[in-house]
Amino acid sequence: MNIHEELELQDCPFCGGPGLLEEEQGWCWSVTCMDCGAQTAHAEFHSPAERLEAARKVAYLWNVGKVVRADIGE
Repeated sequence: MNIHEELELQDCPFCGGPGLLEEEQGWCWSVTCMDCGAQTAHAEFHSPAERLEAARKVAYLWNVGKVVRADIGE
């Protein structure tokens, strides 16, 4: 199963750019906007079952707009 194909990401809630689902060195997932850099929190996992659930969690956070963005000067 390809997690990237299973999960649908909406456009960035800040700028409308595309979101990128990223796995970080085999321990967590996050979603980052490829245009403005807005991102979700990281969701950790410790097993294959938790890996899929963590990816679903960050996709959900992204799709409901629970993201942060650091602007220049912050």
